Amino acid sequence: MHRFKDLRVWQLSREMTRHVYTLSSSFPEEERFGLQSQIRRAASSVMLNIAEGAGRSSGLDFARFLDAAVGSANEVQTVLIIAFDQGYINQETLDDLEAELLSIRNMIFKLQQSLRSSRGRVREDAEQYLAGPNT
Repeated sequence: MHRFKDLRVWQLSREMTRHVYTLSSSFPEEERFGLQSQIRRAASSVMLNIAEGAGRSSGLDFARFLDAAVGSANEVQTVLIIAFDQGYINQETLDDLEAELLSIRNMIFKLQQSLRSSRGRVREDAEQYLAGPNT
């Protein structure tokens, strides 16, 4: 079992979710139950899956939840592209959030590799996954 709030990838996912909520609040009213709701659920799902997986006793279970988190990150990216195509966000905003999502996905993949190679425990030398003392 891992303390999910100590995982840097969970913290980055939380920050990305904040950005998505702020950004989507400017979507048109007719998107309230459409794209706005979809992107908020997907963004929340990234951090929720990381947290739920961290609570599992098996590293393989954790890795499966991390797979779901990657799927949700892909969903966020797809909704961002739709929002861009509809003119709800500009290219710079799309690029910034896609960069955040890429960073999150890369961290998830590295964490999965660590879990699978260490039989489910974050190795002591895997400090890049854990947040520093000032986070």
